[in-house]
Amino acid sequence: MKTAAQDQACRDRAARLPENIADRVAEHARRAPGAIALLEHNTGETVTWKQLDTAADAFAARLLAAGYRKGDVVATSLPLLKEHVFLLVACYRVGVILAPLDLRLRAGEIRTAFEKLRPRGYFFVGAPALMPVLQEVVGKFPGVRHWVQFQKDPEGILPGATWAKDFTRRIKLDYLKARLLGTVRRARARVGRRDGCLIIFTTGSTGSPKPALLCHESILVQNVGLTVGFDLRPDDRLLVNLPPSHVGCTTELLGTALYEGITSVLLHVFDALKSLEAIAEHRVSVVGQIPALFNAEWSHRRYAELDLSSLRAAIYGGQGVPRAFLDRLRAMAPEIGTGLGLTETSGFCTYTAVGASADDLADGIGFDSPLCPVSIRGPMTADGHAGPELPAGTVGEICFSGPQVFLGYLNDPAATAQAVTKDGVCYTGDLGSYDPARGLRLAGRAKLVIKPKGFQVFPGDVENHVVSALPGKVAAAACVGVEHARWSEAIVLFVEEAPDATVTPEDVHAACQGIASYARPSHVEVVSTGTLPLNRVAKVDYVVLRERARELVEGLRREGKWDARAIR
Repeated sequence: MKTAAQDQACRDRAARLPENIADRVAEHARRAPGAIALLEHNTGETVTWKQLDTAADAFAARLLAAGYRKGDVVATSLPLLKEHVFLLVACYRVGVILAPLDLRLRAGEIRTAFEKLRPRGYFFVGAPALMPVLQEVVGKFPGVRHWVQFQKDPEGILPGATWAKDFTRRIKLDYLKARLLGTVRRARARVGRRDGCLIIFTTGSTGSPKPALLCHESILVQNVGLTVGFDLRPDDRLLVNLPPSHVGCTTELLGTALYEGITSVLLHVFDALKSLEAIAEHRVSVVGQIPALFNAEWSHRRYAELDLSSLRAAIYGGQGVPRAFLDRLRAMAPEIGTGLGLTETSGFCTYTAVGASADDLADGIGFDSPLCPVSIRGPMTADGHAGPELPAGTVGEICFSGPQVFLGYLNDPAATAQAVTKDGVCYTGDLGSYDPARGLRLAGRAKLVIKPKGFQVFPGDVENHVVSALPGKVAAAACVGVEHARWSEAIVLFVEEAPDATVTPEDVHAACQGIASYARPSHVEVVSTGTLPLNRVAKVDYVVLRERARELVEGLRREGKWDARAIR
């Protein structure tokens, strides 16, 4: 990190790490049983560390009684409810692997996720807006033993599903039996720090979203880095308003709060006004978000009215930002920070210095931890080993190693071999340089991933969907990301008409209703047959296309049709 004292603090903490993330919850429950662990802003309810530990034990007993065992996967489509946190810690405790899914996924995307995860249980919220999607999924996969629907009333439970209150009706009895017989305790004893415990889907540079399998140690080591790197303290209050399907929520914010004993102020789903109100009402001291969420809050009409003086630190991650963003962030909180974060490293793996200025953040994205050292290397060798390390200041492939590196992509050894070498070095797909005095500097993104509102979108997924959805009308499609004032980056989609066919932007937008909303283009440009730019190997030239998109966006900006316009 920036100082030798921080490096030593990381090593000291790592030497005291437990085997299981849930053990930290138990420690806090013994040390400060009445202290608040969770504060649910939407309901005003609070959960102490003792209550969280007991609830996790009870949920763990219910899972064991229902037949779940170490290594089983439970998928969820739930907001950030306190009950979701109970389930998370319960799964950690007994070795069940939780896989939170994005609430915006369509039926086909959920089916694809299930094919990769092979879950034994699916816990989902019965929100009216999600019902059309859920009706196509629930009860359709023989391997799923339990379809558990979360909602207040039993009316409207889908065929094949169980109301959550019915699933947990025996939970007190299961808990008492587990206490008497020691079933939860014995299950916990079988779980080690390198056992998988969480799956977060990530979009890589080679295809569709992949399920990254994280372990207790990789998450805990990342929690150590965030705690030391950004000087997080037990008396902080941390706003957790990101989706559970994102490492920013589950491993970074919530995970670090569970590790360090910090109060988490939960929002079920992100809402700009509710986030600001939560900061003011609960005296939140630390907020960590992606740039698009900060932009949404700053643009809200009530931003200037609310008392945000409790904030001492504002941290962002996910992508590069313009200098104007840093100045605005510095006006929001006295301390600002950022770093590089990856799903494959359970979150943050570099950290800007405590007390860093806007100039410092504009110059680089932080320093590595001794527990997850960075290296700048040549390409991976043909036999799957790490390429040679390059001299300081030289641009090359940004890589990390150590216990923070993930276990691999679930059931996909080929994809794992493209990300992690045989000698344990994780290739990020980004290019940059590292200097011990200045830290890590990005030179360019090797991946083609677009990040609207902080979500990761692989262009091929959008392109293939549009071509498939409009057969005979679209010959080819290609999309790129362009800077957007509110969403940080938004999608421009170029669509090439099929010979003797006509297609309109409205046709394309309608076809894109079949994919997650964050993956939909903000602007569609229809081009005539044979006019998409190609490179020397007859593939779409994204460099040329990106420049064309920027020119288009400049025109849209002048007409007020870009930065103020939401993703469709």
